[in-house]
Amino acid sequence: MKALVYTGANQIVLRDEPDPRPSNDEVVVKVEAVGICGSDMHAYHGLDARRPAPLILGHEAAGTIAYGPRAGERVTVNPLVVDPLCPFALEGRTHLSPTRQILSMPPRPGAFAQYVRVPERNLVAISDRLPASEAALAEPIAVAWHAVRIASEKLHGPIAASRVAVLGGGAIGLATALVARLFSAVEISVGETNALRRETLGTIGGLDIYNPSPGEGPSDSSVDLVVDAVGATATRAAACRMVRPGGVIVHIGLLPDAGGLDIRKITLQEITLTGAYCYTPKDFTDTVQSLESARFGAISWTERRRLKDGPQAFRDIDAGTVAAAKIVLEV
Repeated sequence: MKALVYTGANQIVLRDEPDPRPSNDEVVVKVEAVGICGSDMHAYHGLDARRPAPLILGHEAAGTIAYGPRAGERVTVNPLVVDPLCPFALEGRTHLSPTRQILSMPPRPGAFAQYVRVPERNLVAISDRLPASEAALAEPIAVAWHAVRIASEKLHGPIAASRVAVLGGGAIGLATALVARLFSAVEISVGETNALRRETLGTIGGLDIYNPSPGEGPSDSSVDLVVDAVGATATRAAACRMVRPGGVIVHIGLLPDAGGLDIRKITLQEITLTGAYCYTPKDFTDTVQSLESARFGAISWTERRRLKDGPQAFRDIDAGTVAAAKIVLEV
C-alpha cells in the first residue's frame, strides 16, 4: 500500500509499505480521509519521543471496512485503543488508562495510508450522508466536546449564561468554540495570531474573533470559561488574566512550555484550573451523532488535499501559509 512515512525531523515521504495484518479482534479499514493534527506536526519536527521514525503518522481517520463480515460498512475511527477489561475502560474513561495505545504511536501504525488496522470495537458506523472528510473530524471535535463538557460540570452557572474565550483558532480551538456555540454559550471569543486563520474564522457565525498580539480580546477578569487550546506561557498568562473570580480555565494545549500561571490569582479568586485530554467513548459517539445531524454548522473551515500531496501540506502548515483550521488528506 501507499503510505506517508515520517522518516526523520522535518521529513515525510510517500512510499510503499506492507499491507496491515489484523489480529483476531481487528479489522482493516480502507482509509478515505485523514486529518493532519498538531501532534502529527510535533512528531514531524522530531519533538515527540513517543513517535520515533520511521513511522506512519495520522489518527483522525474515516473510511470503509475492507473485508470480513462488515465489509463495505462506512466508519469513523476512535484511535484510542485500550483493553476493554482495563479498570479505566470499565469506568468509561479509557483515555486515562496507563496502558492506552493510539494509532500513529508504536506499536500501532497510523492512518496516513491506504489501509489501517483497528480493533473492531473502536469503529463507529456512519451514514452515507456524512462525507468521509467530515467524519474524520470526529476525533478532534471529540477532544473539544470533552473539554467543554468537563467545563460545564465545573462552572457555577449554566454554560448558556456563560462568556467563553478560546485561545487558539486551530482545529481544536475552533472545534471548542463550535461546541460552546452548540451548548448555547452567551458569548464566544476566539483569539488567533495567524491572520489567514482569522479570515477563515471570521466567516463562521456566532464567534468574536480577535488578534491577541496587539492586546485585543476580553477585558481582565471578565470571562466565565477560558479554554487554552495552545498551551504556551503567553496563553496561560492570558487565561489567568481574563478569567473572572470563581471562573474556570480548561487547559488542552500541549506545547512544551512551562510557566504563565498566576497562582496567586488562582488561589485568591478560587479559579478552577483543570486539564482535559482526549475524550471518553461516549464523548466520541456524541460527537459523531452531532456531525451526522450537522449540529456544528457548515464545515467550511477545512482544506482537502490528496494523500500524495501530504509532504507539501506539512511544509505549508509549518510555513503558516494555510488559512484553513485543518487540512484533511483524501486517499
